[in-house]
Amino acid sequence: MPPLPNPPDTTSAVARVRQAARDKQLSEGAVTNLEMWLTEPRYREYLPQVLEHIDQGQWQKLDDAFWTVIPFGTGGRRGTMYPIGSNTINDRTIGESAQGLAEYVREHVTDRPLSCAIAYDTRHRSRHFAELCSEIMVANGYRVFFLDGYRSTPELSFAVRRQRCSCGIMVTASHNPPSDNAVKAYWSSGGQLLPPHDTEVIDRVMNVGDILRVPFEEALAKGQVVYCQEEVDRAFFEAVVAQSRPGPRDLKIIYSPLHGVGASAVMPALEAAGFKDVELFGPHAEPSGDFPNVPGHVSNPENPRVFDAIIDRARQIGADLVMATDPDCDRVGCAAPLTLEAGSAWGCLTGNQIGALLADYLLEAGSEAGTLTAEHYVVKTLVTTELIRKIAESRGVDVVGDLLVGFKWIGGVMDRRDPKKFILGAEESYGFLVGDHARDKDAAVASMLLAELAARAKVGGHSIHQKLDALFRQHGHHAEKTVSVTMPGSEGMQRMMAVMAKFREDPPGSLAGMKTARVRDYQNNVQRVPGGPPQPLEGPTGDLVMIDLQAEGNYVAVRPSGTEPKVKFYMFAFQPPERIADLGATKTEVAERLAAMEKDLRIFAGT
Repeated sequence: MPPLPNPPDTTSAVARVRQAARDKQLSEGAVTNLEMWLTEPRYREYLPQVLEHIDQGQWQKLDDAFWTVIPFGTGGRRGTMYPIGSNTINDRTIGESAQGLAEYVREHVTDRPLSCAIAYDTRHRSRHFAELCSEIMVANGYRVFFLDGYRSTPELSFAVRRQRCSCGIMVTASHNPPSDNAVKAYWSSGGQLLPPHDTEVIDRVMNVGDILRVPFEEALAKGQVVYCQEEVDRAFFEAVVAQSRPGPRDLKIIYSPLHGVGASAVMPALEAAGFKDVELFGPHAEPSGDFPNVPGHVSNPENPRVFDAIIDRARQIGADLVMATDPDCDRVGCAAPLTLEAGSAWGCLTGNQIGALLADYLLEAGSEAGTLTAEHYVVKTLVTTELIRKIAESRGVDVVGDLLVGFKWIGGVMDRRDPKKFILGAEESYGFLVGDHARDKDAAVASMLLAELAARAKVGGHSIHQKLDALFRQHGHHAEKTVSVTMPGSEGMQRMMAVMAKFREDPPGSLAGMKTARVRDYQNNVQRVPGGPPQPLEGPTGDLVMIDLQAEGNYVAVRPSGTEPKVKFYMFAFQPPERIADLGATKTEVAERLAAMEKDLRIFAGT
């Protein structure tokens, strides 16, 4: 990089910033961070833009961009892109993330040459940020294995493992709006950072001074950056298709990548697994960071509205199943006819329901093949349906279910136990993994297996909705609902903390007419029954509160999001099988119970 010119005198700019704070136009945090960007040499290249904003009196933009330091959270750094700001995604904050990771890994990997795998999705500036991260890793002594072209997050996880890399970086903001981007950091295991590395990398990122860089084209010419996508693609698809189970393939499918990378992963996997009647949904096929043809321009398969247009097309051609993946293709949603009768209504399935169906399919297939043993295991998080546990236990399979939110914890269990005995990892947020080829959720393998189970159900004369109903009759009706309440800005952060403290210290006495039986506080690892003293709580440590209600299987969980400024409420309702006389009536009753839970939670939390 060419030398920077001598910085101008910023004394008057600092004075104007302080005056804006006195005029209540800037928050205290913004003043602190702005003064750093105005006076410290590490921010010199951004000084002209900061001064321009001050000269123009753009105080609201400055406050939004500087009120805090964007955190390096559960998976990395994610937020709104803006050229300047400690609280936005830009070259400086992305650069800090790569530099901090490079420094930390370099100190802890001493037994082999340093290397890093890097991939990116279809978002605006994703390629730019991927090249920036490559430049930084090379300057810090790493060889970079670069996936040239849009690739999925699970393929990046796979590439880290296959290339025996020291670490990995994925440039993606998953299902966030088009304005956002992010980096996810990966350890040599192919999984996201686990303790103690997660907090120590965060500390390093937050204290980065100089950011080292070697121009991308120069590094490429010298072999310090290596394009490896062709060989990694082949090996990745072989690993995915190796998880396929034999069976029928008579199924008409429509698949949508929601303008993301999924066509590069899901379509080849379906074809290799034997599904020939697959249509790529045209309006969503174009890779685009604007996500132009999805509702609200947010490509999130958790939102049933993204399926409306795909279902219309499915009705036109008589399709049996539609699937959609998020922009980085690590999560999948689906919809299908309620029955196989002509003209049947369609319905979407939730992440919890997909996870239960996958668990049942995989365990049934393993049982029929005679390969299932008591050593096999299924992994899920604390906020994922207990129906998965009941299905697994009915097959004599172990369940690890006391994990915090974040697929990295599932990957960690795989590395502690025998990965070859791993059956399924599932998160309620539509994330699933089958196989040991990756340590992150993989929508390609999940889509392939969803198609297989739908084809198998079809041969039996059932839709996947009817298959799910059969599981409800056997194990009880499990219903879940998740609500996110956005709380942006500095005031929002304080509000999130107040809401969590209220649930932790003075929880509601009842929800939906059911009394509180126990409160589990995972941040302090204590549990309480109403009126009783705190008792030790076994399990992970994290910012999560769970409230068990007196009716069996009915409970709620509350946690702040690790990637977005919001509080998430998870509600769980259950009706045991012996109390299900009419499944339709039970579904209505349980849905009303969940609605009452949500109403009471919102009133209690003041949302």
